[in-house]
Amino acid sequence: MIDYRYHALSLAAVLFALALGVVIGVAIGDSNLVSSAKNGIVHNLESEIGESRHQAGVLQGKLTEEEAFANGLYPLATHELLNGRNIGLLFLGNSSNQINSLVGGAVSQAGGQLSTVVALREPLDLAGLDHEASGTHYSPLSSTTLIERLGAILGKQLVSGGQNVTHEIISRVRAGLMSAFDGQLTRLEGLVVMRAEPTGMSLEASEQVAALESGVIAGASAVHIPVVGVELTGTEPSQVSWYTGKNLSSVDDLDASAGQAALVYALTGDRGAFGTKASANSLLPSPAAAAGATP
Repeated sequence: MIDYRYHALSLAAVLFALALGVVIGVAIGDSNLVSSAKNGIVHNLESEIGESRHQAGVLQGKLTEEEAFANGLYPLATHELLNGRNIGLLFLGNSSNQINSLVGGAVSQAGGQLSTVVALREPLDLAGLDHEASGTHYSPLSSTTLIERLGAILGKQLVSGGQNVTHEIISRVRAGLMSAFDGQLTRLEGLVVMRAEPTGMSLEASEQVAALESGVIAGASAVHIPVVGVELTGTEPSQVSWYTGKNLSSVDDLDASAGQAALVYALTGDRGAFGTKASANSLLPSPAAAAGATP
């Protein structure tokens, strides 16, 4: 028996589908409708982009003002903090004109002078050092223990200018020890250290370099002057953990005004890891600590 209700429903469904198809086809084929929607979207996007650019301009203006304020405040904040002090710069590895300039500028701004700049030769010229140290307790340099002991006396002599040290050996081994030297050996009242990660060395050479570096830092620190490790914001790999392991204060953003100010404060005796990296304790010493620094 024929179910007319079934056929009626089927016919209604077909007619509805045809009607819907016609409506959709007309909408798709209506170029004016599509164009209007497109123009509306474009207008909204342009408005959002314009607003974003305006906000970026406002933020850039504020940032420029803050930078100008910081740059203007920096000389006042460090004025004469290093008045008349002799400061040294020690490169463990390759020297850097940029670091030299930044440290020299910060020290000079604070009333001090960068008196001694030294770069240790890495890998070590062990044969040259042996020859120059012949006749002393440090030759032959047959072990890392002896190399570290030599480094300790060299570090002590570097910051004391060869004064009041039993074995004045630094002048004897200077050629084999240093790849660069500028200024004069004089008594220092602060030492800045810039370390480059040793690369391209054999395991034995790396161990010799590590022993000498450890000895030099220990010897310099034993004289009880501030010793501060520094690096640039983009230095990779960071050496802050190495500085911390040697019980040194550090500055990880020397290429910023805040970093140069932090260096000056650290050279006056403030302790900490200063900068912008995750390893830093703070950007600058606390006001209380800075106020209590030795003038």
